[in-house]
Amino acid sequence: SSCYSCHYPFMERLTTGAMSRTTLLSIIIGFTKLESALGQCFQDPDTNAEWAQIINNDTTSTEFSIEGSCCQETVCGLGCAEETPPPAKGFGIAVMVAIAFFVVVGFASVFVIKGKSENFFVAGRSLPLWVITATLASQSIDSNALLGCSTLSYKYHFWDGACLPVGLGCSLILNSIFLARHINRDGALTLPDVFAKRYGKLVEVMVSICTITSFLCLLAGNLVGMGAILSYLLSISPEGAIWMSAALVFAYTVAGGLYSVAYTDVLQAAVGWLGCMTLAFYSIANEENKAPPPSIGFPSYMYPDDATCEMYDGVPCENDATACCYNTEKWCPSDDNCVVDNGAYPFGDQRIFHDQMTNAHSLTPFPNAVVFNWATIFVLAFGNLAALDFQARCMASKTAKIATIGCAIAGCLTFVVGIPFAYLGSITRVYYGPDSARASFETDSCNIGLGLPTCALWLPDQDAFIKYLTNEVPSFLGGWCLIGIVAASMSTCDGAILAMGTVFSHNIMRNLGSFFPCIRKDLVNEKNLLSMARLIAVPFTVASALIASFYRSSHSLGATGYLLIVAFDIVLASVVVPLFGCFYAKKPSPLAAFCAIITGILVRVILEFTLPKDGY
Repeated sequence: SSCYSCHYPFMERLTTGAMSRTTLLSIIIGFTKLESALGQCFQDPDTNAEWAQIINNDTTSTEFSIEGSCCQETVCGLGCAEETPPPAKGFGIAVMVAIAFFVVVGFASVFVIKGKSENFFVAGRSLPLWVITATLASQSIDSNALLGCSTLSYKYHFWDGACLPVGLGCSLILNSIFLARHINRDGALTLPDVFAKRYGKLVEVMVSICTITSFLCLLAGNLVGMGAILSYLLSISPEGAIWMSAALVFAYTVAGGLYSVAYTDVLQAAVGWLGCMTLAFYSIANEENKAPPPSIGFPSYMYPDDATCEMYDGVPCENDATACCYNTEKWCPSDDNCVVDNGAYPFGDQRIFHDQMTNAHSLTPFPNAVVFNWATIFVLAFGNLAALDFQARCMASKTAKIATIGCAIAGCLTFVVGIPFAYLGSITRVYYGPDSARASFETDSCNIGLGLPTCALWLPDQDAFIKYLTNEVPSFLGGWCLIGIVAASMSTCDGAILAMGTVFSHNIMRNLGSFFPCIRKDLVNEKNLLSMARLIAVPFTVASALIASFYRSSHSLGATGYLLIVAFDIVLASVVVPLFGCFYAKKPSPLAAFCAIITGILVRVILEFTLPKDGY
C-alpha cells in the first residue's frame, strides 16, 4: 500500500527520546488545529479515548466532540480533503447521446443478419481488413485497458498501469504469428469448435465452461468501468449505473449479433481512439507539472536537501539553524493566505522510473511490484490467445491473410492508444494525489513501534481520473475522452455477451444429449440456435452485472484492471496449452488435452487459496 510516513520531520527525533505515550500524543496535538469531527477516528476504543481526552481536554471523553473538522486534521494536522466540484451536466448529456447513437446503429444491423446463424456468429465470414483491424483493436482497447491503466498508474506508478496495454498488444501480435491464420482456415463457428475437431465433445464442453467463466470476469470489468463513468456524470449509484450499462449493451448485441458488434466497433473506434489519444497527448504536452514536484511543506516542515530549500526560499529552522525549513512568512502569512501541502513527496515524484521493470528497489521506500507486472504482461499476452472475441473476429475475416495482418495492426494500435494513458497517472496525482488539497488519509494506519497512527496511508480517489477529465482539462477534450472510454467499454461488452451466448448455446447445450440420454439431442438445432443464443445471453449478462456490482462496492479501485487479469488468468491456466496443441501437435491427444485442462485448473485454484496476498 502507499504509505507516506513521517509527515512531521520532528517525529523521528521525538520518538528517540524517553517520554510517555501520553506526553508524545500531547506534543503532536500541539501541532494540529484543535478541531475535530464527532465520533471515532481509531478502531481501537482505548486509542480513540486516549486521543479524545487530550483533544477535548476531558479525562472522561471516549469520542471526539469538537465539530468543524475531520480525523486527518485533528489527529495528524493534515487539512481536510477539499471537495471536488460536481461535473457539468453537459458531460452526462454528451455521453448519453453517444451511447444512444451507438445503440441505434447496433439495432439497425438486425436487418443485415436475416435470421442466419452464420451471419449472427461470424458475420458471414465476410469482414474486410479495415473492419477486422478496428474490431480487434476495439476488443483490446476497452475500459479495462484504458481506465484500468490510468487508475493503476495513478495509485501506484507508470508500469503498474502500462503493463495492461502492453500485455494486450503483445497478445494480438502473438496471435498474428501463431494462430490467426489457422483459426480462420479451420472454418469453425466458435473457438470450442476448434477443440471439438481434435479432442472430442468432452474437451469441447470443458473449454466452453472455462472460456465462459473468463468472459464473465471480462464483461464485469468493463461494466465496472462504464458504470463508474455514468455513475459520476449522472449522479446515480454505481450499482444502478452498472445495470443500466448492461441493459443498453445487451439490447443491441442480441439484436444484431456480430454484424452489430463489428460495425459499431468500427464507429466506436473512430470516435473513441481519436478522443483518447487526443486527450492523452494534449495532457502530456501541455501540463506544467508532469508529476508531483518536491513538497513545499507546511509550517515547521524541514526540507530534505539544499535544492528543495532554494526552490521554496526556505529559512533556518527554529530548533536547528543548520537545517532549512518552510518559509512561513512568505508562504503562509495568514490562515486565509497559506500555500501548503502534505509533505508527501520530499524529493518529488517522476512520470516514470525507467528501471521499474528491472529493479525491485526502484521505488524505494515503497515496494515495487516488478514480478507482478511481468506476470501481468505474461498472463495477458498468452491468456488472451484463448479470448473468444479475438478468435471470433479471426473466423469472421474474409481470408487467413486478413486475419493475420489485422491482428498485427490491432496489436500496434493497442500500444499507441493504451500506453500514453499510463503517463496520465502521474499527472492525475498532481491534482488528486497525496500532496494535493483533495487528498484523504487513513488516520488509523501504520502503527509502528509505539503503536501511534501517523496518517501515512493515502486513500486514492477511485474516481480521480474521471474528475481529472471533467475539471482539469478543456471540457471538449475531457468529454471526448469520456465518450471514447465508454465506446471502448461498449465494444468489448457487446463482444463478450455475444461470445458467451454463442458458446453456451452452440457448444454446451447442443452436446447435453450426448452426456445425458434423457435430454433430446436436437434440443438446439439450426432453426432455434439463433433464438437460443439470444436467450442464453440474458443470464450471463445478469451474472456479470452482479460480479461488477460486488467488486465495485468492495474493491478499492473498482476492479477494472484486476478483473481483466483474472479473466485471462483463468484461460491461461486451462485452455492455452491445448489450443497450441490443436495446430502444432502432429497427433493431438484428447487425453493430453483433458489432463492439461484439469491440472491447470487445479493448480490455479490451489494457488489462489494457498499463496498469501500482499494487499492489492
